[in-house]
Amino acid sequence: MLKKISVLITVLISCGTSLIAHAQNRTAFVHLFEWSWNDIALECEQHLGPKGFAAVQVSPPQKSITRSEWWSRYQPLSYEITGRGGTRAEFQSMVNRCKAVGVDIYVDAVINHMAALNRSFPEVPYGANDFHNCTDDINYGDRFSVQNCDLVGLNDLKTESEYVRQTIANYMNDLISLGVAGFRLDASKHMASADIAAIKAKLSTSAYIFQEVIGAPGEAVQPSEYTQNGDVTEFNYERTLGFYFKGRGPLKDLRNIRSFSGWLPSNDAVVFVSNHDDQRQNANATLTYKDSGDLYYIGEIFSLAYPYGYPKVMSSYRFEDHDQGPPANGVHSGDACGANWICEHRWRGIANMAEFRNVTSSRFELSNWWDNGNNQIAFGRGDLGFVVINREDNASLNQILQTGMPAGQYCDIINGEFDKSDSSCDGPVITVNNNGTASFNVNSINASAIHVGAKLGNTGGGDNTGGGDNTGGNDDTPIWSNAYFRGTANSWSTTPMTFSNGLWRTTQTFGTDNPRFKIARFQNWNEAYPNQDVLISAPGTYEITFDDSNQEITVSEQSDNGNGGGQATTATVTLECSNGFTQLGQSVYAVGNVAELGNWNPANAVKLDPVNYPTWNSDVAFETGQTIEWKCVKRSETNPSQNVQWQGGDNNSVVVDGDKQSNGSF
Repeated sequence: MLKKISVLITVLISCGTSLIAHAQNRTAFVHLFEWSWNDIALECEQHLGPKGFAAVQVSPPQKSITRSEWWSRYQPLSYEITGRGGTRAEFQSMVNRCKAVGVDIYVDAVINHMAALNRSFPEVPYGANDFHNCTDDINYGDRFSVQNCDLVGLNDLKTESEYVRQTIANYMNDLISLGVAGFRLDASKHMASADIAAIKAKLSTSAYIFQEVIGAPGEAVQPSEYTQNGDVTEFNYERTLGFYFKGRGPLKDLRNIRSFSGWLPSNDAVVFVSNHDDQRQNANATLTYKDSGDLYYIGEIFSLAYPYGYPKVMSSYRFEDHDQGPPANGVHSGDACGANWICEHRWRGIANMAEFRNVTSSRFELSNWWDNGNNQIAFGRGDLGFVVINREDNASLNQILQTGMPAGQYCDIINGEFDKSDSSCDGPVITVNNNGTASFNVNSINASAIHVGAKLGNTGGGDNTGGGDNTGGNDDTPIWSNAYFRGTANSWSTTPMTFSNGLWRTTQTFGTDNPRFKIARFQNWNEAYPNQDVLISAPGTYEITFDDSNQEITVSEQSDNGNGGGQATTATVTLECSNGFTQLGQSVYAVGNVAELGNWNPANAVKLDPVNYPTWNSDVAFETGQTIEWKCVKRSETNPSQNVQWQGGDNNSVVVDGDKQSNGSF
């Protein structure tokens, strides 16, 4: 299931040149529970962006009661963005910095209730008439009680009220204006589904919504009622994985969990191995970092590999009692992962399985299942990836298994790191034979996984694009049944493409009307690539090809389009600035002696991306044959004349079409 597509356009179209648009599928997200905004921003830049996570769920950002317990964040006093996570300005900076590396922010939105005080919240303002008046204990067999009575003493908002709905929508719209991409709606089953729909209708733009609804047999309110509003948390998944990985049943029974009776459809489900509530309140049924051995670890590996739902990875801090709040110091500000912060999302196998899910997203299917009749299992994701899990307590797994993958050598990403720069692996290498089989040796309570993005000697990318063998597609058999061109060249209708030599193909003539396009799998927008339109820089006729194994698009000019007989007029240069340590609200830019770099005016400089903070870079297109003089400069993101700091020393120099990269440093 695909929830987000981040698109990286690597070069600009110019005469006689080709464009490759990598559609980078991001299909898993992480809950950085109780992390500060500044720490989250750094985590996006240093870990989450590079590892391909789609988004971060952040703790509630609104003003809440001032207490040390974690649950104090769920007792709001107003909708002001302030509190333990940081200031509004720090929140805004976090959103911007995460988005710059392809990571969205999902806010944990507490909109069902206010703090357990009196029914007066003048900062909103809310008064007694804005709340329900039932203070009885909740009877979960009675719908009225569930949706109108105070939950553990918290003042239950009258969400059927137009004023309350608009006030909540104003809060969410404020967050959207800051760049927030989605919301977890806390305690959703304590609000009528129609009330949530009415609030959602007031949002200024579309946002990803998922709703916390815990289902139980015999209860009056069920998760399926809420799918009309967005995705819904599937607690059956968490508790089923807990049951099996804690050793109460054989893992072989997990083969068909996506079709278990009473579960939400995959496209509607947010799934997780553990969440912040259940790791404290339901640890007997839920896998947590406290479980012996590596049970939680292999449970997360299974979750990120198995084709069901939109998985969320829990990132915890160490706690000894239910109410204990977060560590006094942040991960990047005095404490560290592995100490008081657990940081499960950084564990090698979990972090690398986020990429596994991205790479295999176009094959959202279960293939080549194998089990030993008990607690050793293996399965594939078509010809794109294969995972092996050994939950046997005291037995290793030694098997030759059918992977269904192309022949070659692959990095075992659970037990090693794949280096994309030279397609090498610092851990075990798995060899897939010509018939698709491979030999696996997996220790007790461990796993092994391979995917086509981590293939040794692979010069075709390994870039999270979900590719087949990264050699330009399947030579004779397409993955898709059809592919359609949709763009300005055909007035956004659906023009069938033809399949030959492993690629879908079409030739299109673009006019001057902001030429752009997408490739669609169906004659609607249910699946189309890339997420952002591919832009054509000059009118003319182009051949367009599409690789349905990795969503790679190429655009090749078929005429000179009036630009000098088809000779290239532009080339792309990567400008990079190192040691770019910045303050809150400050970013690094490239400024130089040409219009593309602002003619030495920092206000018109090109903003670079913190791809590996404090290193920043960006690809910039220039006219070929010229020498560019430029420098790195830091400045305020909102006021170009503030917090300006220039790179010292001589200018950086680059010859366009001779040099592919130019480096500067503070």
